Amino acid sequence: MSRESYQDIKPTVWIGKRGITNVMIDEIRRQLKDRKIVKVRWLRNTEVDPEKVAVSTDAVLLEVRGRTLVLAERRRRSS
Repeated sequence: MSRESYQDIKPTVWIGKRGITNVMIDEIRRQLKDRKIVKVRWLRNTEVDPEKVAVSTDAVLLEVRGRTLVLAERRRRSS
């Protein structure tokens, strides 16, 4: 998927005033398994560290724009 097409993806995870919770991390992981790419948005009054979200979900941070981030499933190396 090209970088321009990230703009066309609709956010499937919205982070509210509670911020990143364990339930939210689990939901992002589940969606990454199903979709391979997930777009996440958060409220203005919520502090979110996109790099921390990527590490917590074991994903690759593809893009951050404003209050939106795009994550991709990390590819597993086959031995």
